[in-house]
Amino acid sequence: MGTRSLTFVYDERGEAIINLYRQYDGYPSGHGQELAQFLAGKRIVNGLSGDTSMLFNGMGCLAASVVSHFKDAAGGFYLHPVSHNDCCQDYEYHVYEDRVVIKAGYGDQFDELFSGDWDSFNKFCGEEELV
Repeated sequence: MGTRSLTFVYDERGEAIINLYRQYDGYPSGHGQELAQFLAGKRIVNGLSGDTSMLFNGMGCLAASVVSHFKDAAGGFYLHPVSHNDCCQDYEYHVYEDRVVIKAGYGDQFDELFSGDWDSFNKFCGEEELV
């Protein structure tokens, strides 16, 4: 069986707008590191002009970009309703405008493993001892 994870992206009001299920490699040095590298160096703006390669035009744009980045073939990744929070996941990633929270656990018991800004998230997920 794979290490399953859920990735929630939240809008500017703190409401979840997507729930991306990953069927395998959901641990921080897998999915976490891939997500952190995707977010690295990018920022949230309100309105676009000029070079947009390192921007998200709001959290809805970020959410759509996350799905587009990870989903490249059948299987592996699935979208679930944001209210569906029990997919037998081992890890959860909660992406906010100013931070990421990682939770680890199973069933109803999840503990916070990390909470910090996007740069700190990238450093945290790159640590080898997390495997």
